[in-house]
Amino acid sequence: MGRVTERRKVIRIRDGVVSSRPDTLVAEEPLEIRLNGKPLAITMRTPGDDFALAAGFLVSEGVLAAASDLLNIVYCAGATVDGSNSYNVVDVRTAPDVLIPDITLERNVYTTSSCGLCGKASLDAVRTTARWPISDNPPVRVDPELLTSLPDRLRAAQRVFDRTGGLHAAALFTEEGELVDIREDVGRHNAVDKLVGRALQNGDLPLSRTLLLVSGRASFELAQKAVMAGIPVLAAVSAPSSLAVDLAAETGLTLVGFLRGTSMNVYAGEDRIALRAAAAGG
Repeated sequence: MGRVTERRKVIRIRDGVVSSRPDTLVAEEPLEIRLNGKPLAITMRTPGDDFALAAGFLVSEGVLAAASDLLNIVYCAGATVDGSNSYNVVDVRTAPDVLIPDITLERNVYTTSSCGLCGKASLDAVRTTARWPISDNPPVRVDPELLTSLPDRLRAAQRVFDRTGGLHAAALFTEEGELVDIREDVGRHNAVDKLVGRALQNGDLPLSRTLLLVSGRASFELAQKAVMAGIPVLAAVSAPSSLAVDLAAETGLTLVGFLRGTSMNVYAGEDRIALRAAAAGG
């Protein structure tokens, strides 16, 4: 299996002084996801948690909803010309009674480490019916002070980032602020898939009492993944996209952006943020 990091020689220039030294880089390799033997998607990812990544991707596509939907996931032997195993191709086998949506069988999706499901033409094309409508979730209320504490906790838990400076992270927290899980990847959407896939494997879906924090921006796809996993609150340290805000407003997702220091912007679902308590405390 590929390594999470790799070493490369670099020329370093500091204050006019030139030197040569090895540098630690985050690894990026392609992963082909097959569904019941048929090619489905290729994503550029950081090796590791590949089975969880594939499972989480299929949750967001509306294929998987419970651990019982998943028969097994295996690396495909003979994936290279010489017949060796590259550990860059996985095959997801679903239980016989799992209904496979048409979009997954006839579409071959290329996803990049930066933008996720590029090439889907419109908002209507990517909107997927959620199995666990967020509006049906038990009420979740989050203090702004708790939210502002989470980015530092996310950063402190990023092990590989400390060595490379080149990884995104996604973390699940309870509504009380307890860290549930954290995953890193060169692609922020892959990090979320790894979280959701692990939750599926552990029988923890829907994630209706959790908060999802991502280290970069909040794209439409990340909002969709949160909704599909039943997550009621998505927070990002950077900006959301307009489509992400539209989807959040439509589905009832609480969407927070620019979560930095003691500041944040709440773009949708402000009823889950304890704004009055914050005002009274000030």
